[in-house]
Amino acid sequence: MTKLNELYKCNVCGNIVKVVNAGDGTLVCCGQPMVLQKTPTEMNSQGNPTTHQPVIEIKGQKEIHVKIGEEPHPMTKEHYIQWIELSVDGLLYTASLNPWDKPEATFRIPVGKKIVARAKCNIHGIWKTVLE
Repeated sequence: MTKLNELYKCNVCGNIVKVVNAGDGTLVCCGQPMVLQKTPTEMNSQGNPTTHQPVIEIKGQKEIHVKIGEEPHPMTKEHYIQWIELSVDGLLYTASLNPWDKPEATFRIPVGKKIVARAKCNIHGIWKTVLE
């Protein structure tokens, strides 16, 4: 059974799908079941949190800044942050990034009670930080 906002990847073509309406079925792409993408913490990965963990900075009542890593994540064609997603009290916001961008995004939205930031590194997967 899928859950809301889970991410699944096709190991054949690389498609990534986000669940926006959970159901009982199996997600399939290229004739094979898609694989649930877990955070490195959930997988006990050896990825470096110093350069991958989202850092959430609240600036006033209507601005949230997310940077990736206490030390900035590399942003090269070979290794970069593809996107940053912010969930505030269940509402989702996404910033897409390119290799030449800084590994950060500012969201001008009201600050809520529960804030979740996720980031996708093209090599080391999905990283998540939660503030409640």
